[in-house]
Amino acid sequence: MTTLTTAPERTTRRDLSGVRTGDASRDRLLGLLDARTPGRPLPGACYTDADLFELDLRLLWHRQWVFAGSVAEVPEAGDYLTVELGVISVIVLRDDDEQVRAFRNVCRHRGSRLVTEPRGAVGNLVCGYHHWTYGTDGRLLHAPQLAPVAEGGPDPACLSLRTVHVREVGGLLFICLAHEPPEDLDAPGGAIDTIAPYLAPHALDRAKVAAQVDLVEHGNWKLTMENNRECYHCDGHPELLRTFFPTWGLRDDQVPPRLMPAHQRYKAAEEDLSAVCRTRGYPRDLVDDLVEPAFAYRIAREALDGAGESFSRDGSRLVQRLLGDIDEARLGRVTFHAQPNVWVHALGDHVVTFAALPVAPDRTLVRTTWLVHADAVEGVDYDVDELTEVWRRTNEQDAALVGLTQAGVADPAYVPGPYTDGERQVDDFVTWYVARMREEALR
Repeated sequence: MTTLTTAPERTTRRDLSGVRTGDASRDRLLGLLDARTPGRPLPGACYTDADLFELDLRLLWHRQWVFAGSVAEVPEAGDYLTVELGVISVIVLRDDDEQVRAFRNVCRHRGSRLVTEPRGAVGNLVCGYHHWTYGTDGRLLHAPQLAPVAEGGPDPACLSLRTVHVREVGGLLFICLAHEPPEDLDAPGGAIDTIAPYLAPHALDRAKVAAQVDLVEHGNWKLTMENNRECYHCDGHPELLRTFFPTWGLRDDQVPPRLMPAHQRYKAAEEDLSAVCRTRGYPRDLVDDLVEPAFAYRIAREALDGAGESFSRDGSRLVQRLLGDIDEARLGRVTFHAQPNVWVHALGDHVVTFAALPVAPDRTLVRTTWLVHADAVEGVDYDVDELTEVWRRTNEQDAALVGLTQAGVADPAYVPGPYTDGERQVDDFVTWYVARMREEALR
C-alpha cells in the first residue's frame, strides 16, 4: 500500500492555471515587495528566485494582457504563431473568416500539443497523436473512433479548443489567459481608442514580416524591461545613437552640458515633426500612463536625429516603399511601450516590434520583428542586413548589460541603489509591477 501525504489545505491557494501556489512563497513575495524602497530597484530575490519567478508567471503573466505579435504575422487564413508563457502555450491564429483567434495549445483528447513550431500555416489543427482535428475556429471536426452522440458518445461541441482572449490594438495582438481580463483595454476611450490612431498611418494590416530574430538574454524578464525603459546607458549603443537622441526621457533641466548640442538638435527636429504631423492629422502628443492601469502604456511620436526618417547610419530611409499611404518619410518614430512585455518603433518605412517573454528566472526571450510594406521587395526596396543592423547590434549590447546586471543582483553584496531622474520610467515599471503583484497575491 502506498501512503500519500498531502499538505494541509489552508496552506495553499489555487491560481488560474490550476496549480497550487504556496502561501509561504506568496507571503515571502509580499514581504519583499513591502521591503522595496520607492525610487529604487527590487530586492535581489525578485530577479533570481525560482519560486518567485513562478509567482510572476501565475499572478501577472497569466492574468494581464500580454503582447503576442502583430496582424502582419498572421496575414492569411490558417496562419498562426505560438506564445509560450511558462508551461502554458497559446496558438494565435487567423481563422477562415479572417478573424484572429487564440486557443490553448492543448488537444482536448489526451492533452498533446497541437503545434510545435513557433509559427506556420494550417488548414485545420490536427493533433499528431490520435488525429483529433479542429477547425480554425476551434471546433472539433473529427475524432477517429469516438462514439457518436446518438450512441452515447460525448457532444463534440463540448470538446472545442479552449479559447484565450485576444485583442487587436492598431495591428498589435494581445492575449490574456485570465477568465476575466482587465477591462481598461476595451473601455470606451481607453487604451485601444487612444493607441490605434498613432499606428493607423503605418497600416500593419498591409505589412509583412521582413525579418524576425529571437535572442535569449541571460537575465530576469524584469531586468530586460527595466533596461529598455531608460537611455541612461545609451552611450553603449553607438549604432542607435546615430539617430536616437541621447537625451530621450530627460527634461530640459536634466540635460547635462555635454549633451546640450544633441538636445538642441532634438528640439529643432521636434518642431519640424510637429508641422509635418499637423498637416497630415497624425497624433503625436505624449500619452503616459505607466503606473495605475493594468494595461499601462506610453505612446508618442518623436523625432529622430540625422535625416529623421529611419534607424540607419545617417537617418535616411531603409525601405524605399513607405508603409500604408504615408507620403513623407521624415516622420520620426511612434514609440509605444506597454507593461509587461512590449515596445514598438513605428517609422515611415518600417515598424519594429519587441516582445520580451520569460523563459526562466535568469533567462528572457526577446523576439524582434521587422515589418515592411507587403509590396516591398527584398533586394529591391530593402536589404535585410541593413534594415536590421541597428537593432540587432543594440539588442546584443543590451543583452550583455542585462547579463551583467543579473550576475550583480544575484551577488549577496547587491543593495538596491537610487534611480536617477532619467530613470523615471524604470521606477514606473517597478511600481506598476509591485502594485499588480500585491493586488493579485491578496485576492
